[in-house]
Amino acid sequence: MGDLDQLHDNPKWQGRRFLNDRLDWNLLRTYLVIGEEKSISRAAARLFITQSAVSQSLKRLEEQLECTLILRRGPRFDLSPAGEEVLRIAEEIYGNVSRLAATVNNPEDDIVGKVRILSISLVQSPLYDEFLAQFHQDHPRVEVEVEVMRSSDIQSSLSQKTATVGLGLCRFPQPKLERQRLLRQRYAFFCGKRHRLFGQRGLPMEALLGENFVSFTSDQIGGNLSPLTVFRDQQGFTGKIVASSASFDEIRRLIIAGYGIGCLPEHLVDIDLHNGLIWRLPPAEGVADVDVFLLWNREQRMNRAETVFLQAFQRVLADAENSLEG
Repeated sequence: MGDLDQLHDNPKWQGRRFLNDRLDWNLLRTYLVIGEEKSISRAAARLFITQSAVSQSLKRLEEQLECTLILRRGPRFDLSPAGEEVLRIAEEIYGNVSRLAATVNNPEDDIVGKVRILSISLVQSPLYDEFLAQFHQDHPRVEVEVEVMRSSDIQSSLSQKTATVGLGLCRFPQPKLERQRLLRQRYAFFCGKRHRLFGQRGLPMEALLGENFVSFTSDQIGGNLSPLTVFRDQQGFTGKIVASSASFDEIRRLIIAGYGIGCLPEHLVDIDLHNGLIWRLPPAEGVADVDVFLLWNREQRMNRAETVFLQAFQRVLADAENSLEG
């Protein structure tokens, strides 16, 4: 009997050989969410199933792979070395699976495919609007899908290669991701019509220092809106964070409701100012400028439609930047 025959007769080798035939890929998807959320309860909420179902899926996957994936530490857990590797493989698998529908190009000259864009909410940019209109006119058979999410989730998804490009905040360079500025947003302090400072003119900065405030969840040291945190620290703000959210709409709602003062992009609240829902607070020059970037994964293999979209977008942004410098 040859070496190859002996290998084929090895039970352990046979088990690994046929793993792909018996592995439930839904279990791998559940494990991917567990690894991303670092929490059984949050994974259950994201998948719209019970915590018990998530735990059972994890147990079944460990049985099928014949290894321990997570190491429990009371209410917390860490991924085992094998768990880390399985998570990496799961990210690659589902990054490719999510793009399968867009990989087949039409043999004709017309570009056919799908472009998936991840974007923060309320990206107001005439340049972006005009680009989308022109791209659709030039390539009417390309399908565009846009999903709105937080900047941190956009970065994570792009790292996993599950989308073509992203539009979001990215204060610091990220591994594997390239960025090109789309627009700059000026943030300033506002209060709602129920707040005691509403309507008061000529207020000094000192009038704000003890006020409670509403904050974006990324408004913290190391977050995408950390310039707002730094400004408050430098000015000596002593108020408490009384409400927070990752959503602009919810931050706006809480400020109007009178929970506290808060920072919002100036260009997004012109109508609210005009309608008397909010009031502009000092400093007159605003708090900080925050950039919104076009983001993409430099290591991602793109279909023809995605490549054309990204290259065209890059040219538009480069031309706009050059015209400003000129």
